[in-house]
Amino acid sequence: MSGYSPDNLIEGKLIKRYKRFLADCEIPGVGEVVAHCPNSGSMKTLVDGEPRAWVRHVPDPHRKLKWTLTLLGVRRRGKALVDTGLPNAIVADAISQGRVPRLTPKKGQHVHREIKVGERSRLDIVIAGEERPDENNGDVYIEVKNVTMLSSVVPDRADFPDAVTERGRKHLRELIRLKKMGHRAVLFLFLGRSDCNSVGFAQEIDPAYCEALLEAVEEGVEIISHKLAFRGSRMRLGEEVAIDLPTQIPV
Repeated sequence: MSGYSPDNLIEGKLIKRYKRFLADCEIPGVGEVVAHCPNSGSMKTLVDGEPRAWVRHVPDPHRKLKWTLTLLGVRRRGKALVDTGLPNAIVADAISQGRVPRLTPKKGQHVHREIKVGERSRLDIVIAGEERPDENNGDVYIEVKNVTMLSSVVPDRADFPDAVTERGRKHLRELIRLKKMGHRAVLFLFLGRSDCNSVGFAQEIDPAYCEALLEAVEEGVEIISHKLAFRGSRMRLGEEVAIDLPTQIPV
């Protein structure tokens, strides 16, 4: 598998996104439809105006909404991945195939998804042996974040987070704890828009998260970022990109 291509992607236009999980879209030959928006974030800088939208038809009789919003158009005829269920699969697939040099599994190791750590947390990916790991017997523990907000200060950069995220700070605390236990702990920033070439952090939106991030880096948590790439209609993990850490926050 060299990439991920959701079935039945159809290009249309986003009319509006509302109530967090709903999006009205105009589909050629179909008309206006209500699509599920699988992104609970603010989607800041993505939903201004009426951008191009790619939706997929999911004719599951158990689903109330038969369409899912997957991609939105951005500058320079680029695309941004707004289906937050896909980045983890794309990153895990790339690691399994050895396409993330800094996270190449060793012989006998496998890529595991959605692993419980602590009392109430799960991390997206763990590299470990064949047996499904827990917080003790894994090698590399990875939390993936989809970064899609255009930076307000650097033209070709996307920044995280796009809203205050207590959940994000919780994941950083777990990564620090796992690092102190002797594991590799990684925050993987998936640059989910093709018109940007680096990632950074939105101190103006969530200074507490940025402070927690600097603490995590000081404790040895690694940060890696690769960007979204396309090969025909298939989405895949592209090249590694630069990361701009937040400036030290005055006490």
